[in-house]
Amino acid sequence: MDVKPVNLTAALASFADVYDPRIVARVNDYDVRIAHAAGEHVWHVHADTDEFFLVLDGRFDVALRDAAGRESTVTLHQGDVFVVPKGTEHKPSSPGGSILMFEPSTTLTTGDWHEGAIPDHVHSTTGTQL
Repeated sequence: MDVKPVNLTAALASFADVYDPRIVARVNDYDVRIAHAAGEHVWHVHADTDEFFLVLDGRFDVALRDAAGRESTVTLHQGDVFVVPKGTEHKPSSPGGSILMFEPSTTLTTGDWHEGAIPDHVHSTTGTQL
């Protein structure tokens, strides 16, 4: 068992890739992941799990699409928390920032379904251990 704390500032400084989360802790079968965000992600959905975001710095936008195809955007700033309900299509984007996510360990960053090609700067992963 690792009993050392993780400093999120130092952890974020240890990598530069965007939308390529690092696992900083595990809580039961959930990962606590951090990531840099810049540019647009991909429209995707997590059918069976909510997705928790905490903005550590910068700005982070989450576009949402309802069942009728109507879109809206939630804008988050440092210290803001937002949960995307399971089954909700969403597309993160950011002019630059970093986020913390809390989600089941098997959750793929591009969801159970995604729309179109995955951009080169978006990594389709369940996270990498820090």
